[in-house]
Amino acid sequence: MADTGDARIRLTIEGHLATITLARPEKLNALDYEMVLALECAAHVVDAEKNVRAVIITGEGDKSFCAGGDIAAWSAWSPTDFGMAWVRHGHRAFDALARLRQPLIAALNGHTLGGGLELAATADFRIAANHVKLGSPETGLGVIPGWSGTQRTVRRFGSQLVRRMALLGEIFTADQGLQVGLVDAVVPRGDLDVAAQDMAERLMSRGPVATQATKMLINAIEGEEAERVLEALAGAVASASDDLKVGVAAFRNKAKPKF
Repeated sequence: MADTGDARIRLTIEGHLATITLARPEKLNALDYEMVLALECAAHVVDAEKNVRAVIITGEGDKSFCAGGDIAAWSAWSPTDFGMAWVRHGHRAFDALARLRQPLIAALNGHTLGGGLELAATADFRIAANHVKLGSPETGLGVIPGWSGTQRTVRRFGSQLVRRMALLGEIFTADQGLQVGLVDAVVPRGDLDVAAQDMAERLMSRGPVATQATKMLINAIEGEEAERVLEALAGAVASASDDLKVGVAAFRNKAKPKF
């Protein structure tokens, strides 16, 4: 098990598969500040693991995938700290997950609300147990969906669906979520782990370089760090050419390169 800095964010890597588990079931896997930082750490660890080809993120228990931000944690912050630390660092963590080079599967083991839905939106695929409910109830508490709940969720799910959740407070069942595109599959709650593993196996059976490059290109068109994606892919192409070998050899020999 890899160290994330917080035991409530568990990261395990077995072969080509990494699994991130939110382990705070007594609080419905709600995130406090330390867990947010640990999520970002987990994402960076996974991204740096060359052998990892797929990632699953899930919650412990069967009541909640993630209830979002822990109200007791964020409600005590000053307005400045809330914006500059809570919201900003939450974005950093969620961006790191969304921008993983490996495909990310969210296995929704329980209700997925508020920041939990924003967390699920960082994934490339969402599989929901059939008892799950999904929504963005933040405005009913007098706060906005602050971890890209009006940005990435719109790119993932469409603006009108986000309006229904964020402005009207609509809550969707798993089956309804499948119909409107919030989730990609619904399975009995006892089958969730197997379904997520099966999808991960399908992803890992495909060409890893092509899979990661394709994900990065899709991310770019959705606005997930287009500049970084284009330069990374272009850099990979350039580094595979004979030009690089010629240039490096000339540099080492203090000579003028002959391309």
